[in-house]
Amino acid sequence: MTSVIGATRFSVLDRSRIREGHADAEALRDTVRFAQKAERLGYHRFWVSEHHGVPGVAGSAPTVLAAAVAAATSTIRVGTGGVMLPNHRPLVVAEQFGVLESLFPGRIDMGLGRSVGFTDGVRRALGRGKEDAEDFAAQLDELLGRLRGTFPDGVRVRPAAGLSEPPFVLAMGEGAAVAARAGLPMVIGDLRDRAKMLRGVERYRAHFRPSPWAREPYVVVSGTVAVAATPEAARRLLVPEAWSMAHSRTHGTFPPLPPAGRVESLALSPKERDLYESGLTGHLAGTEEQVADGLETLLKETGAQEVLVTTSTYDRDALLDSYRRLARVVASRAAGR
Repeated sequence: MTSVIGATRFSVLDRSRIREGHADAEALRDTVRFAQKAERLGYHRFWVSEHHGVPGVAGSAPTVLAAAVAAATSTIRVGTGGVMLPNHRPLVVAEQFGVLESLFPGRIDMGLGRSVGFTDGVRRALGRGKEDAEDFAAQLDELLGRLRGTFPDGVRVRPAAGLSEPPFVLAMGEGAAVAARAGLPMVIGDLRDRAKMLRGVERYRAHFRPSPWAREPYVVVSGTVAVAATPEAARRLLVPEAWSMAHSRTHGTFPPLPPAGRVESLALSPKERDLYESGLTGHLAGTEEQVADGLETLLKETGAQEVLVTTSTYDRDALLDSYRRLARVVASRAAGR
């Protein structure tokens, strides 16, 4: 039986997660080093994210970090997952990616999202409100127009005019409909709510309009994939992020990643425990064979052309080993083994 894994692209999104006892700057340097390793392992893209005022995330300036990643690599595509368009003027976003593409031709991806910050304080600091996210479609239209060479205000975008690579839309909320209407590739997650993901994919394909950017739908599914020698070791990779998510939902702040051993010794409230246990479920986690089987099912259900892996954990060696094992799964299935 032909494996769909072998015909699928696999890429990486790294959020520059800060670890307990480590400096913020180290998280950024970890991201650059990780990109170099992902390139050697054969991953297709390496994306970085945009988060503001989050104690556990150092990635706040994605185009700046993408430039550092692109400078440290040579073949892997580099981009953003994503730049939050409501936080920026479309003109500035076009200029930033124009500079990146000029410096690293043929390697830059523009991934765009519609978030305006997690808290009222962050939104005030950005000069944005929740309502700005509702203008995402109009902001995207303006950005696409500027990239195509449309300048209603007479301000020509330099050096971005004429960029040919299609932007990707992160399908948060109404993102699937926006991506379909604009005729752009779509990134959708997460794996834990498979039914919701499938509805989004179906909606996107049903309403997709061919455009100068893309003639056919292009679906990227994103989420956590943890691979280890045993199911127990793979589950342990999930522990730091699951605890951080549970903490953020009970304390209102998203903390640095703790070691798995410390989490396992904590006394959690019933609500924290429920959120933590929920955070450990629904991901693709296990041995190479188990993850391969899970990926086959996911790809057959979604028909996705690409998987964007977003795994984070405290142990950097274990994280790299997981990505190495996943690359081995992909190579093996591509070879028909």
